[in-house]
Amino acid sequence: MTTATKRITQIFLLAALACASAATAAAHGGAHGGTPHGAKTTAISKFDMAAIRKATERFKDVKVAEKEGYGQFLGCVSGANGGAMGIHFANGNLVGDAVLDPLKPEVLIYEPNGDKLELVGMEYVVIAEAWHAKNEMPPVMLGQLFHYAPSPNRYGMPPHYELHIWAWRNNNSGTFADWNPQVACDK
Repeated sequence: MTTATKRITQIFLLAALACASAATAAAHGGAHGGTPHGAKTTAISKFDMAAIRKATERFKDVKVAEKEGYGQFLGCVSGANGGAMGIHFANGNLVGDAVLDPLKPEVLIYEPNGDKLELVGMEYVVIAEAWHAKNEMPPVMLGQLFHYAPSPNRYGMPPHYELHIWAWRNNNSGTFADWNPQVACDK
């Protein structure tokens, strides 16, 4: 992995934490985990979720994820009131490619359970500048408008877009919510 790719991975992972902050929620004009800018959302179809699960099933084994370029950054991310996000494993090459593909997530999310990690979801991310170089509108995937994380922020990261999908763990807050009350960092 090149130095630039590693830096992009670090930027993304810190961005995931920034996206979880109340400041980001305020930037969207609503509660964090909702859809920004009042956009309509649609439910993910069973076909789409089945395809995502099929494409990511091999990553239930974190060693497979690591062999395919995903690496852990920081510890388990949890919130005071909204559950947790879990442990993020990012693929720097995917984070840096400015391409969004529901079958190739930039980030895999794991929940610690004793000495094991359980795949619970994924996060899609794209750096805003790279996205806007080729697109006029913000990214939408599976009927969902991505959350925008502005800059400056406390991590010194560039603006970016992100979207969670809880494909492997039910989320009563919604399939695309950032926080999942069914995920914990202290199992």
